[in-house]
Amino acid sequence: MLRVAVVGGGPSGSCAAEVLAKAGIKTWIFERKLDNAKPCGGAIPLCMVEEFDLPDSIIDRKVRNMKMISPSNREVDINLENQDEYIGMCRREVMDAYLRDRAAGLGANLVNGLVTKIDTGTKRQGPYTLHYTDYSAGEATGIPKELAVDLIIGADGANSRVAKAMDAGDYNVAIAFQERIKLPPEEMKYYESLAEMYVGTDVSPDFYAWVFPKYDHVAVGTGTMQQNQSLIKGLQEGIRERAKKRLLNGEVIKVEAHPIPEHPRPRRVVGRMALVGDAAGYVTKSSGEGIYFAAKSGRMCAEQIVAASKQGQTIPTEADLKVYIKKWDRKYGATYKVLELLQNIFYRNDAAREAFVEMCDDKDVQRLTFDSYLYKRVVMMNPWQQLKLTFLTLGSVLRGNALAPASYKPVDSAVRSDEEANAMLAVRSITGGIKVRGDRNRAAAANGIASAPGSADPSSSKPEPALSGR
Repeated sequence: MLRVAVVGGGPSGSCAAEVLAKAGIKTWIFERKLDNAKPCGGAIPLCMVEEFDLPDSIIDRKVRNMKMISPSNREVDINLENQDEYIGMCRREVMDAYLRDRAAGLGANLVNGLVTKIDTGTKRQGPYTLHYTDYSAGEATGIPKELAVDLIIGADGANSRVAKAMDAGDYNVAIAFQERIKLPPEEMKYYESLAEMYVGTDVSPDFYAWVFPKYDHVAVGTGTMQQNQSLIKGLQEGIRERAKKRLLNGEVIKVEAHPIPEHPRPRRVVGRMALVGDAAGYVTKSSGEGIYFAAKSGRMCAEQIVAASKQGQTIPTEADLKVYIKKWDRKYGATYKVLELLQNIFYRNDAAREAFVEMCDDKDVQRLTFDSYLYKRVVMMNPWQQLKLTFLTLGSVLRGNALAPASYKPVDSAVRSDEEANAMLAVRSITGGIKVRGDRNRAAAANGIASAPGSADPSSSKPEPALSGR
């Protein structure tokens, strides 16, 4: 009987293990942090809920309203009119645990362990031995163990140990930074079924920032590409500053950061080792979506293993595994290229971002965008729509240059008057999390120290690296 080790217990690994276990293949799934909360917006499309049979219990919020906010604070509302349609907002620790437990319930062996070394044999063609530390007993040090397998699926994220073992090649990694913030009831009610996306150089020079609702808090974060990673804390300060009147009296309960792949790895199958999810590099540009594609890649890879092994009776070859890559690239390759093109066009400067938000005000654009996102299908436009979109794009780009702001301002509160919001901000803003200028200035004033906006923390002789980078 075929023996498969799945390294990593996120959506990609769990969905792969589920398919293998259902087929009766002897499967181990390794995950060091069973309560891991990956810093992630946590948005999943409707098709994932249906395709992967996800229960309502793991979905914190069903978002039917999206607000796009431009650098000049132009706000465009995008609403799903069909009440059966929504974007699911999840906490990764809840969803990941559900998928792992479901795979284990079908027969996969769930190991609370950290893989530390992989012996790959001659020219990485096997036999394969995993060296790992087993923490199942609950001890802090763990117990060193080994496991021999016929095949390995690397689902262990951007810093994949499996990818290193198989010499999959390097890729650039973006960085995501997020704070989970508890809000007063009035502010939290505003975000009940609403998510916000902010664009502007103040929040990210090449991506977007977000405020996404969760069960009892909001996730506030941003991301940027590898060359701008040193700016990440300053960019997080940017989204906190822009959204501060909607995050009044917020309390940071968790701070998270994580690398995100910018593109697929040069090699995703070597010998009888295959990569899926973030380890393979399956995160889209423009939207930064990775959860659905992680789960889908894990399932597609496992389905190919089941078929090629005749339900686990034979050991698949490298050529067999590469069929999964061919199917994946054929199905989603064009999607990745189009989204990369959109990011290069509309995230390059504030004028382009203004144009992007203005275009999102068009109902045809909204419908095409949501259909593509919710159902992961390419929506064809009729000739009239194509012509309209062309002129709309040109007009928005021309107007964007005039609309791009010279400086950035906070958006207005959605539930309080500006006078009330300013009065509350004078007392305190968000507590906890990263240090921001307003906090430094209030602390300096309390101690009789003059501190100009943007200056370094008076208690430190060295400025924050991210802030000095900005």
